Amino acid sequence: MKKTFLAAALLSSFAATSIQAATLVGFKVGGDYWHADASGSFSADNGQQQEFAYDSSAQGSVWIAVEHPLPFIPNAMIRENRVEEKGLMSGADFMFNGDSFTGDVRANTDLSNTDFVLYYELLDNDLVSLDLGAAYKLMHGAIRVENSHPQEKDIDSGVTMGYASAKVGIPGMGLYGFADVLSGLNESSVYDYAVGLGWEFDGLALDYRVRAGYRDFNFDVNGFSGISANMKFDGYFAGLEIAF
Repeated sequence: MKKTFLAAALLSSFAATSIQAATLVGFKVGGDYWHADASGSFSADNGQQQEFAYDSSAQGSVWIAVEHPLPFIPNAMIRENRVEEKGLMSGADFMFNGDSFTGDVRANTDLSNTDFVLYYELLDNDLVSLDLGAAYKLMHGAIRVENSHPQEKDIDSGVTMGYASAKVGIPGMGLYGFADVLSGLNESSVYDYAVGLGWEFDGLALDYRVRAGYRDFNFDVNGFSGISANMKFDGYFAGLEIAF
């Protein structure tokens, strides 16, 4: 009988510890709709950069983050970014990927990427929060140029970046301002930042954050996956984040 009571006590203790650990680990999932203007130029094979006329269109991001109270072990976030736009050039006369292009030429510039972020919460209260860490932006897009004969160059290298995220809130109101910054270390002219305002709603099991602001992604590189480019995507965004 004593062994039965001991086993039951141990099982209850383990269950309570597991429940407590589960409540200490938090998850965030979210997504942004981003209406961005595209501009800039690119080249391959160390040729002269060519500038296309781009439209503005919908881009987007989705992310998931895991946060915990364990010391010295960073929190983690993965964010997928769709960044792609079509452009047109009239009267073209240039080389791309070893091929000649003349006349009316179309381009599809795909700078989609995935951010892998590790960060520490240095401050976390209703008034101010601050996260600092490092990130790796893995590019997985391509630049495609075509008229009668298309040529495509994959962009599949990565950029090591510093990461910072700050939030300043008004206690008791749910309103806050925020800034999220990724800044290239090995590619110093690559950056990705967002600033804006948000509103937080506390629920029984889930917290909701509605956010809107301005985002700027600058991709200025030389010899990156065989591409030199000076591209910018910038515009206003709106999104939702759920924390549980």
